[in-house]
Amino acid sequence: MSAGRIKDIANIARLGHVEFRTTDLERARDFYVDLIGLHETERDHDRIYLRCTEDKQHHTFVLRRAQSAGVGHIGFVVADEDDLDRMKARFEELGLPVRWAGNEMLGQGRTLSVQDPLGFVIDYYATIQPVPWLVQQYHLHKGASPTRVDHVNVLTPDAQAGYDWYTGELGFGCAELTESDPPEQRIWASWLFRKSTVHDIAVMTGAGPAAHHIGLSLGDPLSIIRACDMLAGAGYANSIERGPGRHGISNALFVYVRDPDGNRFELYMGDYLTGNRGAEPIRWNLNNPVRQTLWGAPPPRRWFEESMAVETFDGSALQATRPPLMQAVPNYVPD
Repeated sequence: MSAGRIKDIANIARLGHVEFRTTDLERARDFYVDLIGLHETERDHDRIYLRCTEDKQHHTFVLRRAQSAGVGHIGFVVADEDDLDRMKARFEELGLPVRWAGNEMLGQGRTLSVQDPLGFVIDYYATIQPVPWLVQQYHLHKGASPTRVDHVNVLTPDAQAGYDWYTGELGFGCAELTESDPPEQRIWASWLFRKSTVHDIAVMTGAGPAAHHIGLSLGDPLSIIRACDMLAGAGYANSIERGPGRHGISNALFVYVRDPDGNRFELYMGDYLTGNRGAEPIRWNLNNPVRQTLWGAPPPRRWFEESMAVETFDGSALQATRPPLMQAVPNYVPD
């Protein structure tokens, strides 16, 4: 697909928000606001709308009351309303389930919802209510004080198809990727961006469609240590699943945490600027363990084997299955 065709479809600005399903809304709110340090903007009966210190928009992370844990939907911001109409026409041409989502989300303008070819429910919107900037409201900062919701990491049996969809149809750049040796030389994971950092979304080979984690960016390395201390002090030491450590891919410092529902998020900082979506990605061989961990303790098995269920277009939870590709490469571990 040509660059001109990509421009005709949409100008996606960045990851907009991620919605987590939670079985106990107030417990989840206390965990993310009082301990992790997100800021509550607004709530209704079934949702609590949260944001980070750098956000100027109504929400970037949403908690929704549900019967089981997992991810409800992923949202991306586009440049203007016309993008939504072009996207709707293109998605219908491709035969994808698509609809106008109505006014379910507080503070959010006209929203186009689609179940993409990978099976994920994605919301696109151009307008969202502005809110006060909290960067210099230091008296309101607490917990780990995340600066932004940086990325979402998803699993699909065919990561090559995920790469093709995001770079070919939606015009994402690729900062880094993992690939196997020739003659197959297929992509097993890719880090894809619209904003000028390493990724807004990463697509990995795995049992899916499913979500592996969301990434919350922190301001400095000591914030990761402080977050671990606070989690342990509050009785959540066993919720620290992996890290601290440093990734080879992205070069970021990290720690992975499970919330009270078991949903996974990453506290993340220290990646680099990208910006040029046409630049050649950094390529990592599938057999290079440094891609995953430059330094740090090995991940536990559950970090590889457990993921978050995602909803189907009708709102029901979708159970992932183990893909044949992973069975065909027994030594492969996700990035």
